[in-house]
Amino acid sequence: MTEQYYDVIVVGGGMVGTALAVALASQTKGQPLHIALIEAQTPAAMPTLGEKSPFEPRVSALTQASRQLLNNIGVWPHIVRQRYGLMQQMKVWDADGTGHIEFSGEDIGQSELGFIVENQVTVAALFERLQDFDNIELIAPARIDGLSELHQGLRTVTLDDGRELAARLVVGADGAMSKVRELAGITHQEKSYQQSAIVTTVKTENPHQHTAWQRFLDSGPLAFLPLRSCDGDDHSCSIVWSLDDEELDAKMALDDEGFAAVLARAFENRLGDIVEVDKRFAFPLRQRHADMYVQPGMALVGDAAHTIHPLAGQGVNLGLMDVAVLTEELMHASRRQLDLGDISVLQRYQRRRRGDNALMMGTMSGFKLLFGETALPVRWLRNTGMNWLNELSPVKNRVAANAMGLSGDLPDLAKPDFLNPTF
Repeated sequence: MTEQYYDVIVVGGGMVGTALAVALASQTKGQPLHIALIEAQTPAAMPTLGEKSPFEPRVSALTQASRQLLNNIGVWPHIVRQRYGLMQQMKVWDADGTGHIEFSGEDIGQSELGFIVENQVTVAALFERLQDFDNIELIAPARIDGLSELHQGLRTVTLDDGRELAARLVVGADGAMSKVRELAGITHQEKSYQQSAIVTTVKTENPHQHTAWQRFLDSGPLAFLPLRSCDGDDHSCSIVWSLDDEELDAKMALDDEGFAAVLARAFENRLGDIVEVDKRFAFPLRQRHADMYVQPGMALVGDAAHTIHPLAGQGVNLGLMDVAVLTEELMHASRRQLDLGDISVLQRYQRRRRGDNALMMGTMSGFKLLFGETALPVRWLRNTGMNWLNELSPVKNRVAANAMGLSGDLPDLAKPDFLNPTF
């Protein structure tokens, strides 16, 4: 077959991969990049959502930095036309004591801390925006079977139907079990948390107050994330309940009434009774981190490079910051007329992202160990520390601003003042 040539091939059409393709296309000045996006599934159209439409169980808590990135590449307006929850406050407390901490968007000069968006809505919005670009070719459904070494400035990707595509840069955005990472021979560190997460949507007796609620139990965190229906109802929450593996089967075996009762008790009935429970799903929790993100002519982004415990909801946000930084470095290289696959260009991306991602992963592992500790002195220190931080507003607000992507060393596409918000 005749080989097809591109500037960049992105493997994986999830949130991170599609965001990268759109970001590269939207930021290119002058001669547009020729981009191929390879996705294993045929992309779904934007769902038609009505007042009674059920919520997808998989949601993402998008930070202000992620919202800004999506706005700057023209995707956020597509999401706004659908539905999303506003996270104006966050309340966190310890199940074994009086320790608690509360964050508010108003305290850091924002009306929201973040946004709760169904994954299907974000992905569909990205694909709607992708159709605005003639220089992005969507190849779906398709999977890759082979990846060559760099030869004469090109990498060749072999698809499962035998087609061969060549590009100056191949980006693996194909998830935690990345085929690109495997074919490139990149090793990774992996550990199990010995936990699984139950995710579902529930309806509560009382409104959620546009607040993200998180209770730390011995077995792991329980989070209630605020959703908003098309008619403005604010009684639905997406839950993520992290449990030790030995507890999972018993919780999943409960009928809806039994699960609602157990869930309400675990949540201390903060929002009254659980009056409805959607279908539950469970998935194991593992941490993975690639030993390197780049090779000549190849880079990894998102879950292909790193996966993290969901207790802080940072997984997709880390991936979107990978997108923003890689786009920035590739645009700098293009302006300097450097090859996009040049290892010196890609190593700048790796230096800017791998350390930050490792720090966040280490922090989340530390939180898991800290809140899983039952020794009385540790519990006392934990509760005292939470209460102390809650009273120390300047420090607490700085923590919140950094977590929400409102400060720190942000790439241009994610900076709050890069473009005026449109939401």
